[in-house]
Amino acid sequence: MIRVLVVDDDFMVARLHSTLVSRVPGFEVAAVAHSGAEALQLVRETSPDLVLLDLYLPDVSGLEVLRQLRGAGVPGGGPDVLVITAARDAASVRAARHGGAVQYVVKPFEGRLLSERLERYAQERREFESLTAPGQEELDRVFAGAPGTPGAPAGAPEGAAVATRTTPARTLPKGLTEQTAALVRTALDASPRETGLSASECAEHSGLSRVSARRYLEHFVATGTARVTLRYGTTGRPERRYHRV
Repeated sequence: MIRVLVVDDDFMVARLHSTLVSRVPGFEVAAVAHSGAEALQLVRETSPDLVLLDLYLPDVSGLEVLRQLRGAGVPGGGPDVLVITAARDAASVRAARHGGAVQYVVKPFEGRLLSERLERYAQERREFESLTAPGQEELDRVFAGAPGTPGAPAGAPEGAAVATRTTPARTLPKGLTEQTAALVRTALDASPRETGLSASECAEHSGLSRVSARRYLEHFVATGTARVTLRYGTTGRPERRYHRV
């Protein structure tokens, strides 16, 4: 089981990321931190295998946390680090890459993107653990992500491994924002595929009002990126359940 420390100063975002991690087979959330100091302390206390690290933290930069995690004297060489941040400037990407981050995911993103990155990380981890006296062909395979982070296309320019999947602003009706759409999308992607979630449940997970959550969910249905079913009770109107596509 790959144990993960989730680090994000936004409590709701940290909760959503934790939900997504727990839904990926082979992964479990070891702890959650909301500051750089707390992250470093929890690394010492829980010894996670992987840290999901935001760069914008209230006390120190996530890049400084990364530097300390990858520095000398960290037990066992320290955990791997997957950066999840809104920072998309070249300097941050270069610093994360130089610091040894295994992936760099840009907020906002759809929940399935994080699942894909975690599955890729698990596969690469298994490949490294299986190495004994590798030949050049095996080394080429496990280092296929160079020069960027693992998973970058061969010959990709620096920073090309930055992964981002957002809801394009041009497709959103007036009054809806890209950032909030991504938050609702994350809550939807974290819901069980069979049962989905209601607008009220989405509002609870995303921190929005029920009315706002439903507007975004209905937009996803209208654009074909979600589907809706009706759950009939004993009285009143049927409940609308939204499912990821």
